[in-house]
Amino acid sequence: MAAPLTADQIVRALRDEGVTVVEVRGWRTNNRNHVGKWGPVHGVMLHHTVTPKSMSAVSMCFGGTGDLPGPLCHGVIRRDGTVHLVSAGRANHAGGGDPDVLAAVKNESYGTRPPASNEHQGSAGAVDGNPHFYGFECENLGDGKDPWPAVQVEAMVRASAALLRAHQWGEKSAIGHLEWSDWKSDPKGPDNVVSMPGLRTRIADRLAHPANWTPGTAPKPPAPKPPVEDDMQPIDVWAYRNAKADAASVAAGHGHIPDAYGHLVQTHQMVAGLVAAVANLTARVADLEARNPS
Repeated sequence: MAAPLTADQIVRALRDEGVTVVEVRGWRTNNRNHVGKWGPVHGVMLHHTVTPKSMSAVSMCFGGTGDLPGPLCHGVIRRDGTVHLVSAGRANHAGGGDPDVLAAVKNESYGTRPPASNEHQGSAGAVDGNPHFYGFECENLGDGKDPWPAVQVEAMVRASAALLRAHQWGEKSAIGHLEWSDWKSDPKGPDNVVSMPGLRTRIADRLAHPANWTPGTAPKPPAPKPPVEDDMQPIDVWAYRNAKADAASVAAGHGHIPDAYGHLVQTHQMVAGLVAAVANLTARVADLEARNPS
């Protein structure tokens, strides 16, 4: 049961992922929460807008169309790669879809594609996806011929990864509208550009790196692990001590520099020598006194 992200959390997640975010005036309170619950959320859904280059889809997605009240998504991904946020709550974007697809997304339990959808808005077995999916509308005619700029596709990958990362979901929690409803075809375009399996592969690659990663750059090397007991070889303590003593014994001009232990050994040897010398002197004094009593 995942609670939806707050508006601030959405903005932070997108910007952390390197997305250029535009906050449309009023987007934080623009929602359809009055018609039904928003959440729990289970994934991200991608769409196309069916709009030409000469038209911005932002106002349409914010306010809706004549027969479909807005907001129509949470963010509009423009052709220049900017993401315009239009809602932080329930939005009219997913509609009815297949419950088997919802279960597969929730459990991330499918292969390259979710199970085929056999349901759509108004069909007997459909479930409403609007409470459960974030939606991104991507500006494109959706005719399979309109080009998808690389910067826009990169924004689609980053925006999806940002929300998945925030929820600690994997790439299989991102689907296209065509995978949700058997009536839909979006996002439509060349398979090597906007196919959902291909996009999920790119999303997975992002999720395997830090949020600020840019493809083509080497990731920062991981910090070295502090040594732990299991990583260390056993030490022969007596061999170690003997090596230290050997080093100390040749320290005076034989190419070895004594360490602290070597100095300790030398000091011990000097003290022992002094003790022996004092004992010898004491014995000699006693002998002299015995020979020359006063």
